[in-house]
Amino acid sequence: MDRLNSYLINFPRTQLANTPTPLEKMPRLSENINGPVYFVKRDDLTGFAGGGNKARQLEYSFGDAIKNGATRILITGAVQSNYVRSAAAAAAKLGLACHVQLENRVGGMPGIYHSSGNVLLNKIFGASSSTFPIGEDEAAADNNIANIAKGFIKKGEKPYLLTLSADTKPLGSLGYMRCAGEILDQINDLEQPIDAIVVASGSAATHVGLLLGLRLLGSKISVHGICVRRDTHQQIARVEGITRLAEDLIGCGKLVEDDDIRCHDDWLTPGYGKTNQSVYEAMALAGSLEGIVVDPVYTAKSLAGAIGLYRQGLLHKGQRILYLHTGGMPALFAYENEITTYFG
Repeated sequence: MDRLNSYLINFPRTQLANTPTPLEKMPRLSENINGPVYFVKRDDLTGFAGGGNKARQLEYSFGDAIKNGATRILITGAVQSNYVRSAAAAAAKLGLACHVQLENRVGGMPGIYHSSGNVLLNKIFGASSSTFPIGEDEAAADNNIANIAKGFIKKGEKPYLLTLSADTKPLGSLGYMRCAGEILDQINDLEQPIDAIVVASGSAATHVGLLLGLRLLGSKISVHGICVRRDTHQQIARVEGITRLAEDLIGCGKLVEDDDIRCHDDWLTPGYGKTNQSVYEAMALAGSLEGIVVDPVYTAKSLAGAIGLYRQGLLHKGQRILYLHTGGMPALFAYENEITTYFG
């Protein structure tokens, strides 16, 4: 950890997450699948504002915002974005104003999708909001939120923008570099090592930070990213690009090799925020066997991937697989109609 801390010490951090989060066995799921031995890293239990991985990411973003004298946070993301919800809560906790821009990335959804879950929490946390109708144009969304920021500047405020475009300074990845050290400490308490980690890969801050943190600490554990928004080719390019930015940011040189970057889009169809049969299977298995809730957008797809990679022969019987649970429970309620139809 000393090596890792030497790279992170100069970046301001505001603690939001309750860490370390538990690392637990999933014995009943493992028995049901009859393949790998599954473990879960419970980052759904980070505690802040409904839990999830975004709390770790935002610690460094808000540290930077406060250092730069920000008075207002502006953030753009999907309608049911966990990132947006966590940022709104962090702003409230730290005494900053917040404006959220909600991008309509998932078409054809019922009214409850636009009023429940994270949308409702944003309001409770006191954030103002606006909508952006174009769902899959990051550049346009970022330009629009930048224009909104200009309006606040004219009013004498100092806004700080949180965007997810691939060329943004990857401060969020620093939180998962720290998490990599936390995981390795917990693995040391197990009787055998972990062979691979499976995680949802979307904006890629979690994926990149985890992978780079492991390599910084000398670990060769493989990391499999399960695509939740883009296909395999696009996501590999994104992860690689952000990895190089993160390496430059902390000044470590190239540590992650190209073939370290593994992404799988087999569980993405029909697209971001849309469900499929494997999603419902993962939700049912996690809930009925382990009492763990996974959401349709991220964690059900990544758990489906953790199971599916074994069924495809990419993971093997007897291997010890760590599934990183990134949270997302609040968004579950926005999918009430679909989930109720499936579970009856």
